[in-house]
Amino acid sequence: MKKILVSLTAAAAFAVLPSFAQAAPATPAAVADAQTTAAVKALLDAMDVRKVMLAQFAEMEKSFPAMMRAQLSAVIQNDPNLGAEQKKEALAKVEQILPGAAQAMSKVFRDPTLIDEMISEMVPLYANNYTTAEIKELTAFYRTPLGRKMLAVTPRVTTESMAIGQRVVTPRLGALMQDIMQGVQKP
Repeated sequence: MKKILVSLTAAAAFAVLPSFAQAAPATPAAVADAQTTAAVKALLDAMDVRKVMLAQFAEMEKSFPAMMRAQLSAVIQNDPNLGAEQKKEALAKVEQILPGAAQAMSKVFRDPTLIDEMISEMVPLYANNYTTAEIKELTAFYRTPLGRKMLAVTPRVTTESMAIGQRVVTPRLGALMQDIMQGVQKP
């Protein structure tokens, strides 16, 4: 029972990660032609995608333990089937598993091939949604002072957005988890 609760909560916590971490279409996008591929790579370079992703990953690494602690604690505290001692034990178990979960997440985000793979997957995404001319216009924008500023504040805005999402979503997920658990516990 507790394993189900922890698994559901972990899955729910990952649901509030930034949009690039949300589920993507299962089918790969069409391959872009050489000119468009070069334009997209120039755009991603102008956007400092590597730098932005590294900064976002670093922010996620910092906030992950607190996010998981808050999510799991809310579910445990709101579980009417757990007594005070059981809640205390479950919260202690959360504190035991958090360092290992954070370390595992750090390992994923520090894999040097992760960003290369994401960029490779992003080329057809941009190619399918923008013309080559539009991609070149976007590249020009990101090379302007306003474009550079947008890139500089993106990690902070993303982190603050995640905190807002966590604050707004956590109570709703807690209630949903309770409904799910009640359905699982019924004979």
